[in-house]
Amino acid sequence: MKKTFLKLLEIVLKGLAKATLEKYDPQIIGITGSVGKSSTKEAVLSVLKTKKSVRANRGNLNNELGLPLTILGDYDYYREDSKRKTGFWFKVIFEAVAGLLKRRKDYPEVLVLEYGANKPGDIEYLLEIAKPDISIITAISETPVHVEFYPNPEALAREKSRLVSALSAKGTAILNFDDNIVMDMKEKTRGRIITFGFKEGADIRAVNFENQSDGLRPIGLSFKMEHKGSAVPVRMSNIFGRSYVYNMLAAAAVGLKNNLNLVEIASALMLYRPLPGRMRLIKGEKNTWILDDTYNAAPASTEEALEALKSLPAKRKVAVLGDMAQLGEYSVQSHEAVGKKAAGIADIIVTVGAKARFIAEAGRKKGFPKDNIYTFDNSDNAKTIVEEIIKEGDLILIKGSQVTRMEKIVMEIMAEPEKAKDLLVRQYGRWLGEYYIDM
Repeated sequence: MKKTFLKLLEIVLKGLAKATLEKYDPQIIGITGSVGKSSTKEAVLSVLKTKKSVRANRGNLNNELGLPLTILGDYDYYREDSKRKTGFWFKVIFEAVAGLLKRRKDYPEVLVLEYGANKPGDIEYLLEIAKPDISIITAISETPVHVEFYPNPEALAREKSRLVSALSAKGTAILNFDDNIVMDMKEKTRGRIITFGFKEGADIRAVNFENQSDGLRPIGLSFKMEHKGSAVPVRMSNIFGRSYVYNMLAAAAVGLKNNLNLVEIASALMLYRPLPGRMRLIKGEKNTWILDDTYNAAPASTEEALEALKSLPAKRKVAVLGDMAQLGEYSVQSHEAVGKKAAGIADIIVTVGAKARFIAEAGRKKGFPKDNIYTFDNSDNAKTIVEEIIKEGDLILIKGSQVTRMEKIVMEIMAEPEKAKDLLVRQYGRWLGEYYIDM
């Protein structure tokens, strides 16, 4: 019964979304990639909303139900009605039909949409609903996430590349210059190409990047953003890592395409509020600091998080690392690579999950002290021991895929757990045990 209802709902939402786009004709900015989609979306939103009316996916609404839902209205699907009653969907359908019968004055000029790809055909289906005017590919990397559901990484890259091949000749592809797999997509689009990255040759480039600190207190990141001979400084508090810079550079490309200049873009990025669980700094108990990167994990993002940990001062550095999911045949080697890297950076390694044990084992083989490695099956078992392990002056990186629920460990050791609802990921709906219809 539930499957039948969801299939029917999918068909109805698809039709209503296509009709809505035809009626209101907003500029559509599509975002895909293996990492950084949501953070890039938020950066784009921050840049454009200073000049235009903009709507973006709430949360992670990037699939066959979530994308049309965003097109139809500014619905916070998870938090406004976490029980997902049937009445919610009737409300959506009623309001969508009303918007088609009578023109809505508040419909946004721009839609910023994530295009998720968990299995073959996902992006092609979403493109049947909404073809973008601007397509952003954040990053793919050699071992991308979700590759478990594809025959090989090349097949996943082809799936993601559909977002640029769908562009018209008037469209724009915004590509990560530092990612070879992404740059190979430039041959697949008829549109204009704008590149971003750290390497020389990128159209929009970051230089002088630094994770900053004041003594043992991490501060944030800074860099200069260059474009056609001009440069502006950008500084952000309480966030860290090159990943954020990529997000902001991609957003800058969208801003330039929408006739903003670099100074306006840099000012707008000051309003950028990163999402919970994306390399954000949280005060820990015992006078410690937490790098909360618990939203999700992939090999590239985990290694980047470890680089941030390496760059910041601390009395001790603690890496709490969970499973990286959906890597298929690349799982063992990817976890081992993370373990080798962590062994050269951290003073203590804590692993969570069966796959993450390969992180611990690789650390041991690298010569990391056995007494400083702790392994746990799940975050519930790990959280109290982590609390016992940490000491004043520690800097603690906590990262893992969603299935490991690493935010539970952050909750256990954060100095102000009463702020968890505002600071941590998955503090709503199904994650708190409420009834839900699975999407």
